[in-house]
Parts: sequence; C-alpha cells; structure tokens
Amino acid sequence: MQFTLKIEGMTCGGCVRSVEKALAGVTGLKSAKVDLAKAEALIETEAGADPARFLTAVEDAGYDARLAG
Repeated sequence: MQFTLKIEGMTCGGCVRSVEKALAGVTGLKSAKVDLAKAEALIETEAGADPARFLTAVEDAGYDARLAG
C-alpha cells in the first residue's frame, strides 16, 4: 500500500530526520521518503497498515499532517 502525507511545519533537514524517525517507529512501514521542498512524505506500507497511525506519529512529532488527495 502506498500513500502520501502532506506535512506542514518542516523547515530544515533536522525536521526531515524527525519525521523519518517518527514514521520508522510505526509498525508496518516498508519505506518513507520525506521531501522538505514538497512538504510531503511518500509512505509505502505492508498490506493492511492503517494510514491514521502514520498521521498520528507525525503529529506526535510536532508537525501538522494530512493524507494527500
């Protein structure tokens, strides 16, 4: 399963690393590519993973996030 999160509040490479770390802690993650310039993260998960868990992880890290599209 693949989806994109739009993320507000990232301003630097440290923010990107914080978001990557938050996403890495969610069970079911296969890969996450966080793009500072686009203010988004492309997430690939195992089948059945709940996108809401990834949103919550990013928000808990201090950023605003929503599903793109």
